[in-house]
Amino acid sequence: MDIDKKVFVVTGAGNGIAREVTLRLLAGGASVAGVDLSEKGLEETAAMAAAGPRFSAHVVNITDREAVEALPAAVQSAHGAVDGVVNVAGVIQKFVKVVDLPFSEIEKVMNVNFWGVMNMCKAFLPVLLSRPQASLVNIASMGSYAAVPGQAVYGASKAAVKLLTEALYAELLDSNVAVTVVFPGAIATGIAANSGVTLAPEGASAQNSAYKTSTPQKAAQVIVDAIRTGKFRATIGSDAAGMDKLARLNPKLATTVIAKQMAGLLG
Repeated sequence: MDIDKKVFVVTGAGNGIAREVTLRLLAGGASVAGVDLSEKGLEETAAMAAAGPRFSAHVVNITDREAVEALPAAVQSAHGAVDGVVNVAGVIQKFVKVVDLPFSEIEKVMNVNFWGVMNMCKAFLPVLLSRPQASLVNIASMGSYAAVPGQAVYGASKAAVKLLTEALYAELLDSNVAVTVVFPGAIATGIAANSGVTLAPEGASAQNSAYKTSTPQKAAQVIVDAIRTGKFRATIGSDAAGMDKLARLNPKLATTVIAKQMAGLLG
């Protein structure tokens, strides 16, 4: 898809990867409807973009189905059309084992990461199907195919996004909508703080600081390139690419390797 003069909806546009995706789409000549819980974050994105009416801000909780169902009309009112949806918004869980994770935390993660994506897909698919050419991109995670101890529910929510997106690809195979699933590895964003999560217990900071991460800018480049090419799946970072291969060849070994690497985060 040529993104010039196209209209995209990007969730989580007030910070992190989604902000960088927004800026890159705008730089490519597209218009963007940024969706986020944070009005301040969207204002900051708008100031950075300096794109005038090509960027519109929509303060919406993607877990609120009624609010999401009203979004297509709001975006079409602002921009005249919707040609693509990029579901980036997500949260991680507290770094604890499932046995110690309260149901309130489990429900929050599933509501944002799975139901938020489902709400967006259900609301916008009829609109996308009406366009000559359209794109639907859902952000999963390396954790959806390589289990991370202390992030079991986060991984499960992203595995649900993975399978949902792959099924949507199959269902829309002969349609005008290109469907893409993206698997980021470790990205240097504020997702932990935005999720209300402290990543490292005392004494684990050295291990975390040594862990290689990709930049949000690099992640945005991969995502926007996938939109342009209509790619079915994409990984972000050498960690995601490496674990993608290892998890296919030897799932038990992949799980064991990650468990040992991440042991310090669980104390």
